[in-house]
Amino acid sequence: MADNFDMIVIGAGPGGYVAAIRGAQLGLKVAIVERENLGGICLNWGCIPTKALLRSAEVFHLMHRAKEFGLKAEGISYDLDAVVKRSRGVAKQLSSGIGHLMKKNKITVVIGEATIPAKGKVSVKGEKGTQDLTAKAIVLATGARARTLPGLEADGDLVWTYRHALQPKRMPKKLLVIGSGAIGIEFASFFNTLGADTTVVEVMDRVLPVEDAEIAGFAKKAFEKQGMKILEKTSVKKLDKAGGKVTAHLESGGKVTTQEFDTVISAVGIVGNVEGLGLEELGVKIDRTHVVVDEYCRTGVDGVYAIGDIAGAPWLAHKASHEGVMVAEMIAGQKGHPIKPGTIAGCTYCYPQIASVGMTEAKAKEAGFDVKVGRFPFIGNGKAIALGEAEGLIKTVFDAKTGELLGAHMVGAEVTELIQGYVIGRTLETTEEDLMQTVFPHPTLSEMMHESVLSAYGKALHI
Repeated sequence: MADNFDMIVIGAGPGGYVAAIRGAQLGLKVAIVERENLGGICLNWGCIPTKALLRSAEVFHLMHRAKEFGLKAEGISYDLDAVVKRSRGVAKQLSSGIGHLMKKNKITVVIGEATIPAKGKVSVKGEKGTQDLTAKAIVLATGARARTLPGLEADGDLVWTYRHALQPKRMPKKLLVIGSGAIGIEFASFFNTLGADTTVVEVMDRVLPVEDAEIAGFAKKAFEKQGMKILEKTSVKKLDKAGGKVTAHLESGGKVTTQEFDTVISAVGIVGNVEGLGLEELGVKIDRTHVVVDEYCRTGVDGVYAIGDIAGAPWLAHKASHEGVMVAEMIAGQKGHPIKPGTIAGCTYCYPQIASVGMTEAKAKEAGFDVKVGRFPFIGNGKAIALGEAEGLIKTVFDAKTGELLGAHMVGAEVTELIQGYVIGRTLETTEEDLMQTVFPHPTLSEMMHESVLSAYGKALHI
């Protein structure tokens, strides 16, 4: 006999477990199905453990700069196994915390592989057999995995995905990173900081192709200053493995050259986990490995929702969590509150950090806006200089007619923490006047956000 619930969530990542918690808070009887670890890719193999690794690299970098701060540090080195162990410990701690939250909210956790044999029914195959569940609402939150391109398949030895890179068997000496999105650049930054001879290949015309061109260009110069090699408008045609080395065939401008590496990290995007669930038989539409949904995350099949990475871009944990809350509230009978894509920030935790929200300058112009653009460099900010982090830029884009903040783009120290100020501004449809009249505390990095707004209107004070 099947166990009956009000809502069944398939996938316990940042979209799924948040949906489950919100549903339980609203009095729903909730079950969540997970085939691996509570917390999903984000907590176990993505957002969190990579930040732990990058923090270790940041501290290592600062140790080498000790003399700048009047300090002495000799014999500076690292223990890669210990760095990785700390990262895995952070991930384990947070995953265990999700388990506690499930118990606290009386959510039934079912471990196993889920399929949807019919509308309102979920079958879970686990170690102890098959368990049948029923519910009026099913939330798909199965996430995504690394994309594999023909000829660039990972083997875990010479060619890695992000999972292999999180638990490296060795420290790469000569590293090739394929793809310069957030995942690729973060791993490139980590291994480069620890001493790997690092090359990044990007098929598009610039690194960090989704970011504002000016910000991406600033970041590129910073990466190259650190010794990283950046190859743009370049594709990897194939990888030849022999003698513990990888020969990469690189094509640029119609010419193919070869370079030898001891390690390759493939970071060429993700594909949604849509297979094996029975979605198409159920009538759920799939488009290029992602479930087709409307703004309320409805699939078109009554009682079936899809959230997070499986529902398409932007592939961000905070977007998934917001969708999870919205869907749970709708299932409980409340009004939905759709996400506005232009209010979702993107953050990349390399060195220097990069963060953005809303339209780039180019996109705003393409959309027909007459724009005013403000810029403020870190070198003009007292706190940045005191921190020894005077390289960076904050850029703002406004509608010249209405004063609406169309977008904000940053590169530099701690910008991933600063961006939320502009996110709130975008959400509240803030104008330049609102921001100009806001008092920013001194001395803080946030003062640069104010100055960038002032700059857009010719009123900057410290440049």
